[in-house]
Amino acid sequence: MEPVDLLIHSASQLCTIPDHDGPQRGDALGELGLIEDGAIAVRAGRIVAVGPSAELREQYAAELQLDARGRAVIPGFVDPHTHLPWFGDRANEFEMRLGGASYMEIMNAGGGIMATVRQTRAASLDDLVQNNLRRLTFMLRHGTTSAESKTGYGLNTETELKQLDAILALNQLQEIELTPTFLPAHAIPEAFRGRTDAYVDLVINEMLPAGQEWSQRHQQPLFADVFCEAGVFDVPQTRRILEKAKELGFGLKVHADEFEGLGGTALAVELGAVSADHLVRTPDADIRALGDSGTVAVGLPGTPFGLGHHHYTPAGKILAAGGALALATDCNPGTCWCESMQMVIALACRYMKLTPAQALVAATLNSAYAIGRGRDTGSLQPGKQADILILDTPTYQHLGYRFGTNLVRTVIKKGQTAVDDWI
Repeated sequence: MEPVDLLIHSASQLCTIPDHDGPQRGDALGELGLIEDGAIAVRAGRIVAVGPSAELREQYAAELQLDARGRAVIPGFVDPHTHLPWFGDRANEFEMRLGGASYMEIMNAGGGIMATVRQTRAASLDDLVQNNLRRLTFMLRHGTTSAESKTGYGLNTETELKQLDAILALNQLQEIELTPTFLPAHAIPEAFRGRTDAYVDLVINEMLPAGQEWSQRHQQPLFADVFCEAGVFDVPQTRRILEKAKELGFGLKVHADEFEGLGGTALAVELGAVSADHLVRTPDADIRALGDSGTVAVGLPGTPFGLGHHHYTPAGKILAAGGALALATDCNPGTCWCESMQMVIALACRYMKLTPAQALVAATLNSAYAIGRGRDTGSLQPGKQADILILDTPTYQHLGYRFGTNLVRTVIKKGQTAVDDWI
């Protein structure tokens, strides 16, 4: 018998989620590669084999065996759009919105992103690290094993770099692997109100080079992102920032079409961005361009839900165009304080009209490709990293069916048990 470190067996459903050299696209979204009474063998943090339990238990001698006890086993969730780390909260704004204030009205009154900017600027590096460790613990317990982590609550060079330092520290202190994104173009700081082009100049001439230097010093690749939206950064300004970022070696991501369809999605496609995120008001022509591209569409259903809005990412149109669709939490203190990809799946099934199988793939394999990590994680296939969840349900369908509770009982990260909540 061949020795391995870990063998998980007796899964009612093992959802391997085949990776055919890229994200699942269009009508193909939702292929689960399901193995009944399945097993998975792991050595040195990597998946060695998947198959029927009887076959793998005969073939492999494991140092540790985990009996899934007739539960479903799936890949760890990948959350490709979060705004961790931040400091403070904006609970008062939730009451303001309930009283009728719009997102942009709150932002123009000095609230919104700028409220968190003031709190994050005042926080120490240790404050940021300790404050966000707890959020990451919640995410891990709900099954997230990899996530994107954005700056964007500094809006000056010093604090943007402090957020990067916090991401680096958080990567070393807990199990979720964080992929950092540099987002100094998240909003226009108060000192530049009415002078957006001047702030764009600062981002291009000072902040992006500082981010590049940080990336090189820490040997940590970075994405760059821009909030392309009415009242924030228009398409020409977004183009200037992203073209400079690309020149400096950043990967590209774009916030686009959350409130108005300005053309940010088409720009993301043109510049080869790894993802375009939000996409609530995306014009049909841009959706068609997205479908013909390698850019992943990231839906964030928790955000319109959090805002009490009724328009969601048009998943049906994106899939009909042949696009690759992923899901993320958009975890942030203003519009969507949600650490749970399980809740995102439940929302996507109801408001984006995805099937549970489609939502599961969008929250694992496709979301891994939305942060450039699809070849390493997001599915349970030989050679990939052993990031595995054992659910407390017999079928994967419960993830879309149920909400408001945690259905994850065991989290395996790189072949090691990170959470074990068997009851």
